[in-house]
Amino acid sequence: MPYPYVLLSAAVSLDGYLDDTTPERLLLSGPADFDRVDAVRASVDAILIGAGTIRADNPRLLVNSPERRAVRVAAGRPAYPLKVTVSGSGDLDPAANFWHTGGEKAVYTTQKGAERARALGIAADIVPLGPELDWRRLLTHLHDELGIRRLMVEGGGTVHTQLLQQGLADELQLVLAPLFVGDPDAPRLFGPGAYQGGRLRLVETRRIEDVVLHRYEPTAPGAGGLAAAADRHWLALACELAAQCPPSDTAFSVGAVIVAADGTELARGHSREAGDPVVHAEEAALAKLDPADPRLAAATVYSSLEPCARRSSRPAPCARLILDAGVRRVVTAWREPDTFVTAADGTGLLAAAGVDVLVLPEHEERAKAPNRHLL
Repeated sequence: MPYPYVLLSAAVSLDGYLDDTTPERLLLSGPADFDRVDAVRASVDAILIGAGTIRADNPRLLVNSPERRAVRVAAGRPAYPLKVTVSGSGDLDPAANFWHTGGEKAVYTTQKGAERARALGIAADIVPLGPELDWRRLLTHLHDELGIRRLMVEGGGTVHTQLLQQGLADELQLVLAPLFVGDPDAPRLFGPGAYQGGRLRLVETRRIEDVVLHRYEPTAPGAGGLAAAADRHWLALACELAAQCPPSDTAFSVGAVIVAADGTELARGHSREAGDPVVHAEEAALAKLDPADPRLAAATVYSSLEPCARRSSRPAPCARLILDAGVRRVVTAWREPDTFVTAADGTGLLAAAGVDVLVLPEHEERAKAPNRHLL
């Protein structure tokens, strides 16, 4: 199911703390960075914090700039993004600032937590997720039921940790402040646990007064049939490669990327690459790798169009090439239409051989774009 774009935002000390243990909130950045955060808030559809952050900081969580609110209203959007919190227990203070400032609010909780929140008179739309909190159900509900396309997550550490561990964060905006906390009892940004492997990709570094903003994107593919945020990044790249194909009236334009389990890009390719009029994207990418490369067994192939199951131009279709390479996971944006091959079903061929195949339909229009003349 499609999820919103999930942006994690936090500021930390040089030793990785969100705050100290004094009663007053530790201000880790200054006016210029606060204004940057305000601009990010104004750009999103919803802002999410954990219930612990409401208890500890009692935030209002607003877009403070009247000009930015006016721009939102002029574009037909509410002045303030939806404010969202997550609480397993539903034990929330109905007098907190969170409920009495800004626009609409939502609480995601458990069945029991919903009963408690309603009994407390919490002024919000209360959404029970079942016996336990489930981030994928939460994100699906935000996307499908509330129309949220961009979600900013401002804490706390437990929320950030869970979203990263489950591969659901599309971007991390981390501000590093030039000070140390040094108190082991102070809250840290990230907790212990099993994080998805791989290095994050640094996409921006910017100095803002005396702090530094780092923006990262995840790189490690998801596992099995579960989509991770990095799957969407890599599939978007495959769609970009499709747009680089020489145009054809007799074949689709397709892009493909092969990515190792640790997020390392192994190879990429696109249809009709290097002047070969019949080469397919997955075929071009696989040809750049040693068939004995041990990383292939745990790799993911991203293809803007599902790998072909039948072709007349070469002995082996791309689905067979993927199986022969030992790849066990494929992510695609678009099922092959009957334009050239009736009932191609490369997805079915791969799945029957035990390959996990994910179709992310939110990328379908991008995959179709360079092929409009064929549809």
